[in-house]
Amino acid sequence: MAPADVQRIALNNGNSIPVIGLGTWQSPADQVTQAVQDAIDIGYRHIDCAFIYRNEREVGEAITRKLEQGVIQRSDLFVTSKLWDTFHRPDLVKRAMQNSLSNLNLGYLDLYLMHWPVAYREGDNLNPLKPDGKTYFFSDVDYVDTWKAMEKLVDAGLVKNIGLANFNSKQIQRVLDVARIKPVVNQIENHPYLNSFKLTKFCAENQIVVTAYSPLGSPARPGVKETDVVLLEDETLKAIARKHGKEPAQVLIRYQIQKGHVVIPKSVKRARIASNFDVFCFQLDATDMEQLAGLERNGRINPKTRAHGHCHHPFENEDE
Repeated sequence: MAPADVQRIALNNGNSIPVIGLGTWQSPADQVTQAVQDAIDIGYRHIDCAFIYRNEREVGEAITRKLEQGVIQRSDLFVTSKLWDTFHRPDLVKRAMQNSLSNLNLGYLDLYLMHWPVAYREGDNLNPLKPDGKTYFFSDVDYVDTWKAMEKLVDAGLVKNIGLANFNSKQIQRVLDVARIKPVVNQIENHPYLNSFKLTKFCAENQIVVTAYSPLGSPARPGVKETDVVLLEDETLKAIARKHGKEPAQVLIRYQIQKGHVVIPKSVKRARIASNFDVFCFQLDATDMEQLAGLERNGRINPKTRAHGHCHHPFENEDE
């Protein structure tokens, strides 16, 4: 598939987003530059980043090289970054974004997300843990005030689209109630073990696109135990993959696309990056989709444990 032919999803403001992107969470800084270059060569035009991943400078090096080589133009790319939790105070939002722009060596972003609804204590420490190491020092900034500061980034031409990440439906509604610029995306963990049916339905009803992170179940995530269930080894999933002559990872990516979601699988291996992109030549049937949805087990792998007790924690007393 040619890059120009990659399916895009319309956003509620008339812009659009490529349906598949390269995730960079947990991508080592010494490997992500080559991974992003490989992804662009393969045909990816959507790169998902975040300040807290601490590899944006290396991602930026890859983008700069491909621009200089003439492989792509800036307008070909859709680059996302995210506002970290220690920068929620409105007077810090613009500076935080400019840090990401500087790291990425870009003049604007295509999408800027509020990474979480929780705010941490402001300062140079991005992970302000309490002495017990179990929870963070919190800030009392309300994310609706942070959102208003993000809207000003659009006004300033620093970003084309703004959105949310890891917000539940009640939190999204609070943003919608005050928004001058409506969020275009809610990026959430999503895979057959955590379908979040109510939340994704709410997003669809409000013309907010879901971007699925950890679509493969993040088997190499921090803190994973040998006893943890591995989504990629699920027998139902493997049977569907055999049926289509595809790999389980490709089925999981295709599952998200057919649900109308954007999907951002992560890898630093060229062969895997290419395989993850090769998902447009087959179709899951209704039975496949039902079986995958039936794997639901509330299997959240990123529970934001160290933010427990925060008044805006999205997963405590959650009613999606």
